[in-house]
Amino acid sequence: MRLDPLSQAPDADAAHRVAAVRARITAAALAAGRDPADVTLVAVGKTRGAEALRAVADAGVMDFGENYLQEALGKQVLLGGAALRWHFIGAIQSNKTRALAEHFDWVHTVDREKIARRLAAHRPDDRPPLNLCLQVNIDREPTKAGLDPDALADVFAAIRDLPGLRIRGLMAIPAPRREPAAQRDAFARVAALRDALAEAWPDSPLDVLSMGMSDDLEAAIAAGATHVRIGTALFGPRATREHTQ
Repeated sequence: MRLDPLSQAPDADAAHRVAAVRARITAAALAAGRDPADVTLVAVGKTRGAEALRAVADAGVMDFGENYLQEALGKQVLLGGAALRWHFIGAIQSNKTRALAEHFDWVHTVDREKIARRLAAHRPDDRPPLNLCLQVNIDREPTKAGLDPDALADVFAAIRDLPGLRIRGLMAIPAPRREPAAQRDAFARVAALRDALAEAWPDSPLDVLSMGMSDDLEAAIAAGATHVRIGTALFGPRATREHTQ
């Protein structure tokens, strides 16, 4: 039997968890000589119920990342009265691009020219440009999505001028590493790729590095992350649940 992803009870400790994550972000930013306000907290709500998201929103979080389209659309309906920004951070199927273009503010996981062109074609004229990040497979892991670093510049050049889109930067999920120095090195390589694109195309607003999660946000911020995608630290351990795409 498929479980309803919107039936989970809200987390009574949401405000405490949000405060704890924000304290980590602030400490990491200050340690790196950065303004904490330059780091956006994106709450990753996959498999979490709408009321759990509402509790986090009530604690001041405005940006929510979702991996599964149908689950996300249901939450958007239930939370429609809240002024939230919706980020898609999951794998993109071609037949889902219309809904993504119509219902999201950000898409972080573009790794094919075809997908970008479909998003551009489907973005409604009455909405602002859709913010995109190109996902890069920074460690060239065979089982992980994302552009090979060597292909990044060609794909960026092919899609940078598409109407209805604004290419903002890069997204990456490096291979897990335990040592903070090794984590920082991986994130620094993502930042270097972004900087190389910005140098080659100085008129493009490449101001975003979407990288860092609950276990490595400090290393990501030290390397320049502007958006950290946090799930477990905000919502607690995730139960095994079925979901819809």
